Amino acid sequence: MCYEAFRTLAERHGFPPDFASPKQAAELLSGLLGHPRFYSVVAELGGRIVGSNFLDERSTIAGLGPISVHPDVQNSRIGRELMLAALERARGRRAPGVRLLQTAYHNRSLSLYTKLGFDVREPIVTLQGPPDRRGDPGLRGQEGDGGRSREL
Repeated sequence: MCYEAFRTLAERHGFPPDFASPKQAAELLSGLLGHPRFYSVVAELGGRIVGSNFLDERSTIAGLGPISVHPDVQNSRIGRELMLAALERARGRRAPGVRLLQTAYHNRSLSLYTKLGFDVREPIVTLQGPPDRRGDPGLRGQEGDGGRSREL
């Protein structure tokens, strides 16, 4: 379910999936479910699991996610309920703050997080794939650094 949720969303926006396979997503979630310092919330509909969310309680500031809702039932308030349940847990534990990472291309979740009181703090970029080893003629090393630093 988590794999399908993330894959569908990423492909809808022209991005590669966050997880390489359903197995990779299942291994991550299994690890979170089995960890004593992660709080887990699951949404069921008609006896079928349709969503999940996690709260990382290993630090003073709680970490939220990953949250996922099956593509068949997205935009039906399930994500909101999963968020509210995790935030209630953080309040109950008196966490001074909660952080999460937001995929920039998913405006609906950004809207939800804003309505729930989250503020954008700083951008984070994920770069994937092997580095370009051909070199760039516009980059050159600093004198005396053995070519370790680069400037444009």
